[in-house]
Amino acid sequence: MRLSNSAHEAHAWRIDEIAPDFRLEDAWVLPVKGGIEDFGSLLDVVGSLDLSKGGSPATRVLFSIRWRIGELLGWDSPRGALPVPGNTEASLIDRLPADLRGTATDAGSSPFTPLYRTDVEWAGELSNRTVHGVMQLAWVETAAGGLYQGRMAVYVKPRGRLGTVYMAAIAPFRHLVVYPALMREIERGWNARGVQAPA
Repeated sequence: MRLSNSAHEAHAWRIDEIAPDFRLEDAWVLPVKGGIEDFGSLLDVVGSLDLSKGGSPATRVLFSIRWRIGELLGWDSPRGALPVPGNTEASLIDRLPADLRGTATDAGSSPFTPLYRTDVEWAGELSNRTVHGVMQLAWVETAAGGLYQGRMAVYVKPRGRLGTVYMAAIAPFRHLVVYPALMREIERGWNARGVQAPA
């Protein structure tokens, strides 16, 4: 389920300290629930996914087109090759406070480079010639108390006009094809691990 930006931003996230100059592009409630100790399982599930190889035929086609265009136009530079737009830092790792340094866990097959992890929050970054982006995974306590639900948010900082136009152009594909397929894959992966969402 898509979540309003205001609902996601109502929480005091650590990413707000680290990337205040990034805008929240998308926020989603994930189809997984569990106890506080299950956050690591969510990270494992998301880290194991690769929509460019799995998922629906539509998402595989979209990713194939994107990687091909990126290759032709030189959009996808090696990690760390481009600074954060409007800044000198090569990575948001340079902005991390002492208590978050060295806390990140491996992102598995994800293209995102891990930044940090807490008991209820994980973030990773991705940089190319269109945007510098951050994916945040979070574990939010529900009204029931003691029960947590997953969330995913994407923060971006476009690289000039190209990045702004690119993000606007892919928005319908993200919302109508990519994210729904990702939700299904996350739910399938969660259930395949024998972790059933409480009623």
